[in-house]
Amino acid sequence: MIELINGGVWLRNGKPSSDDGSQDKNKGRDKSIAYRIMNAHNVSKEVDKFRLKFDAMMSHDITYVGIIQTARASGLTEFPLEYNLTNCHNSLCAVGGTINEDDHVFGLSAAKKYGGNFVPTNLAVIHQYAREAVAACGKMILGSDSHTRYGALGTLAVGEGGPELVKQLLKNTYDIDKPQVILVWLEGSVKHGVGPHDVAIAMCKAVFDNGFVKNKVLEFAGPGVKNLSVDFRNGIDVMTTETTCLSSVWITDDKVKEYYTIHGMADRYKELQTIDGAYYDGMIKINLDKIECMIALPFHPSNAYTVHELQQNGKDILALVEKNAKEQFGSKINFRLTDKASNGKVFVDQGIIAGCAGGLFENLCEAADILDGQSTGSGYFTLSTYPASQPLTMEIVKNGVAAKLLAAGALIKPAFCGPCFGAGDVPSNNGLSIRHTTRNFPNREGSKPGQGQLSSVALMDARSIAATARNGGILTAASDVEYTKTKYDYHYDDSIYQKRVYKGFGKPDKNAELKFGPNITDWPKMNQMSQNMLVKLAAVIHDPVTTTDELIPSGETSSYRSNPLKLSEFALSRRVPEYVSRSKAIQQEDRERRNGKVSQEILSALSKVGDATQLAKVTSYGSCVFATKPGDGSAREQAASCQKVLGGDANICYEFATKRYRSNCINWGIVPFTIDKDTKFDYSEGDFVFVEGIREKIKNGTEDIPAKVITKNGVNDIMLHVKGLTQDEKTILLEGCLMNYYAAQNKKA
Repeated sequence: MIELINGGVWLRNGKPSSDDGSQDKNKGRDKSIAYRIMNAHNVSKEVDKFRLKFDAMMSHDITYVGIIQTARASGLTEFPLEYNLTNCHNSLCAVGGTINEDDHVFGLSAAKKYGGNFVPTNLAVIHQYAREAVAACGKMILGSDSHTRYGALGTLAVGEGGPELVKQLLKNTYDIDKPQVILVWLEGSVKHGVGPHDVAIAMCKAVFDNGFVKNKVLEFAGPGVKNLSVDFRNGIDVMTTETTCLSSVWITDDKVKEYYTIHGMADRYKELQTIDGAYYDGMIKINLDKIECMIALPFHPSNAYTVHELQQNGKDILALVEKNAKEQFGSKINFRLTDKASNGKVFVDQGIIAGCAGGLFENLCEAADILDGQSTGSGYFTLSTYPASQPLTMEIVKNGVAAKLLAAGALIKPAFCGPCFGAGDVPSNNGLSIRHTTRNFPNREGSKPGQGQLSSVALMDARSIAATARNGGILTAASDVEYTKTKYDYHYDDSIYQKRVYKGFGKPDKNAELKFGPNITDWPKMNQMSQNMLVKLAAVIHDPVTTTDELIPSGETSSYRSNPLKLSEFALSRRVPEYVSRSKAIQQEDRERRNGKVSQEILSALSKVGDATQLAKVTSYGSCVFATKPGDGSAREQAASCQKVLGGDANICYEFATKRYRSNCINWGIVPFTIDKDTKFDYSEGDFVFVEGIREKIKNGTEDIPAKVITKNGVNDIMLHVKGLTQDEKTILLEGCLMNYYAAQNKKA
């Protein structure tokens, strides 16, 4: 089904072949589609670095307020590139009051003042609007959402934390080491009933745990591409985020050309094809003929099985999920899934087809064909669909697809990303929800383990969700259902956008007034890095991976994203509930230290490594999070900024799950320490780490930094690493955060 080739691959005579070491790999990489696009956007003169300038940016209403506020504090006068603000996350007011709509009003006022585009609430989910109105072959787009992926349209798109967008707004660059490129070679055709999510889930299973594509760019090619529609390609492409790759891009063809033409963007099409002599650092070979209907069980898209495997071994497989949940959450959660398997069948309680992955035209059309003349039943099972944009909704109303879905008992809801992160259609406790959405992490989709609530979400393709709905909630692979697939032509009507989208790019109005609601606040003051660093462990997490949903929960907390102080109250609340109170206590002690009143705790810790009184004058005191592998999942900057707002100075880990979370830490002045794989970290909350001369070491680019761990039982040596900081990143850490960095630049100017 999927084969991984770990080693160099060259394209010769239109086909991949193994590396024989006879050619220049760097010149070969330059021939890849990915490097051809990045080279065209690169302003760096360094051989091994990219300094990229993007063509356009995308943000939604969880992230754009913080980004604009940060840029504004750093000297923003107008948007220098196309910046699209969509409203598809904080569309449902989960906590009451005016705060969500206040953000939307602020967003429109910012678009008017600084010259941006504003897409009103529920008009489109962020990535569908980008596909319909922003993408272009050879273009680069930066988005403050991790699923910023438009590779199937020939657009190299990257999802990052908000500070990276701030850099573009301030005419700076996106700086990365030149990434490796992995060829994804597609052959064959998918079987009846198999959809894009099946391919994507199978790929996540093959590459996530082994890190095969981590921080690399995926380039899709091969004879199988022509057998996939553009919608199908989009559905696979958006899920490449879950492999932890940096970005993705596909070859383009007449089908992509037709897509651009239908969407009134024919001039944006350009043929992108692989060329002989292109070099790739590895290959994923996918035989589409052999892809089965898949299901990704809680709590990760890579925890995948074929639907048939789960049907045949339901009790055993679900018992493994229960075991994993108990290991992670302990006995405080009465988590049950095995009761969903009975008499060779698996029963589910809810189906959702939504968002940038599920709510696509062909997914909804084929789901309607499966449900045509059928019923979802009147039992516990429910089915909801969320078309990804209003133009798409208009088309399924006109062609009868909406009528088929409604007649079967499905609900049709507006464009909204809520089901993906817990702000809509939260399943019942111990219910099992099957979803064509992007993620199923713990502490997501409404889970509150600290309150004994855990959502069980499994990812499936829309086709198998519809087949399950047709079967009254009994898990069913679409490949096992007889139905006729209707060919629906798509007629795009952008009149809704023409009437409702504010198009202000290139037309800033400096006299326009920003409109602030009472929940929209400025960032608190961040301190510069001191000569030495003393941090106290406020959270120690030994889970294999810690997601951004655990670092800062999604769901109703999203409403507070424009208020750094209020949002920080939720930091790690669903994983280490004591973290906030611990961090606040540490932060208060540091405030008192800076005012000359040094606590006995600080003096006691410092006395074990030197002259406590003298050290206290030149040593900062902050909180620290240890996690084995933090940062998988969302690009949300708040996973780092909330730690900083609470006085966080460092993260310590074996490795960062994603480049974007590490970048978020750096941009918020949190030192991203790593330790060697064989280092035993058996320290606890309340222990200290002292780093002497940290400011000088960061300034000089010292990558191996000796430190002391101070425990009640004594002092231990530990070697910390800070690898590969750019000069700008060093300065950002020294200044205390990205805002301070720009403020310092403005003072010099």
